[in-house]
Formats: sequence, C-alpha cells, structure tokens
Amino acid sequence: MTDETPLDLAHAAMEAAPEDDAARLRFYERLADAELFLMLEKEAEGEQISPVLFDTPDGAFVLVFDREERLAQFAGQAVPYAALSGRVISQMLAGQGGGQRIGLGLNLEVAPSAFLIPAEAISWLHQTLGHAPEEVEAGVAEFAAPKGLPEALLTALDAKLATAGGLAAAAYLAGVRYAGGGQGHLLGFVGAKEAAQASLAKAASEALTFSGIEAGAMDVGFFAAEDPVAASLARVGLRFDLPQPKAPQEMKPVTPGSDPEKPPRLR
Repeated sequence: MTDETPLDLAHAAMEAAPEDDAARLRFYERLADAELFLMLEKEAEGEQISPVLFDTPDGAFVLVFDREERLAQFAGQAVPYAALSGRVISQMLAGQGGGQRIGLGLNLEVAPSAFLIPAEAISWLHQTLGHAPEEVEAGVAEFAAPKGLPEALLTALDAKLATAGGLAAAAYLAGVRYAGGGQGHLLGFVGAKEAAQASLAKAASEALTFSGIEAGAMDVGFFAAEDPVAASLARVGLRFDLPQPKAPQEMKPVTPGSDPEKPPRLR
C-alpha cells in the first residue's frame, strides 16, 4: 500500500520536526478530524462496544486504523470494527470509567504513521476539542480587510469549513472595530442554521487552537443573509465557501458514535 493518507503526511511532518509545535498540533488536528476504524472484540451491541486492548509495558491501547485495508492487514482476517471520528474516540476514552487510562495505537505495523499515543495525550486532545469561543454580541462600528493573520490559520479555517457543508451559506473573515472600543478579527457566518451555530463556533475555535494561535485572536458571529452586516462583511472580508448539498441527504442507520453527544460506551 503506497498511497499516503493525511495522517501519514501529518505524522511524517511531526517526526521530521520534533521541536515544531505547529507540526505536532497539525497532526492532532488530522487525528481528530479523521475517520478511524476501531478494532472490536465482537460486534457492537447498540451503543456499547468492546474494543480490542493492546497491552504494553506503557499501558493499554485501543487499536485504530485510518483505512479499512490497514485494519484487515493488521488483523490478517475479517474482524468487527466501529468507524468513528478521532474526536469521538478521544471523548470515549477520556470519559470511560473504572480508573483505567487507555491510549491509542494508530496504524500499528501497517503504515509509516504507526504511533502509540499515550492516555495523557488523548486526555489533552479531548480537553482541547471541548473548548469553544464566545459568540460576539458587541456592536460593530466598522469592518476592514483582515491583516496580519498567519497563513496557517487561513489554511486551517479553509479545511475546517470545507467539512461543514450545508451548515451556512458562507463565512467571511474580516478585521473589526467595535462600537464600545477594541478591535480584532471576526469570522462571520452568514445564513447559518441555528442548530449548527455551536458546531461552527467550535470548528473556528479548533482552527485557532491547532494553528497555535491564541483564542482571543478571532471572534465569531452569526448573521442572517438579509442583515446589512452580512453585506458589509462581503465587501471587505475574506470569503470561505461552505459546500452546499445538491439534494436532500438520505437518512442512514444509526451507528455507534454517530451522535457526538453520546459516544459509545466501553464494555
């Protein structure tokens, strides 16, 4: 298997520059966003799953792979698994009871990104993913073109918002001066669905965190398409297009971990 995955590339960049915090953050961002195939002892029963535990002198690890073929190659036979995002798995491991701390074994023996991620790092990832910015409620005096923001943040925002298809019409990043004093940058979502606003704010927060930027560097706001503020943002802001669905999405069967508020339970 020669095709490199985003996790392979991020892991290689991190290994090549062990002192580079930005490279390490990008790896954990890719890990959180990736669909991972978690090896199970037996088929899932409702919302309860029984992951295979890999015991080492450094503790216990669950086994995940970023491709089904890699899971099959490691196991050497057909085995049950659960397809979950990295963020759901980190939440599951951080929230499991019994006092046992469990790490994550990624692509062991089957890929260049083979890596044992200790329980402490999984706890950090879970806590980091739980952060979210406060929505802007202050009056805006003036918008301006964004200035001085690092390319890493713009790239991270573009990648994050590309996965938020259908949740808003568009987003604009602009410099902002507030009526009550103070200035900075604002990411304004236009036409965002109310139920999606918390998820969009969290995505913006993660883009900041995994770019190594302080949380206060950018605010988040939500505006209706007919709001005059939306027109002001469009005139001076940097636009991010969110993919729009072409047709209603077909309902899929509920699978373990499909609800981020209700991760699977370890057995």
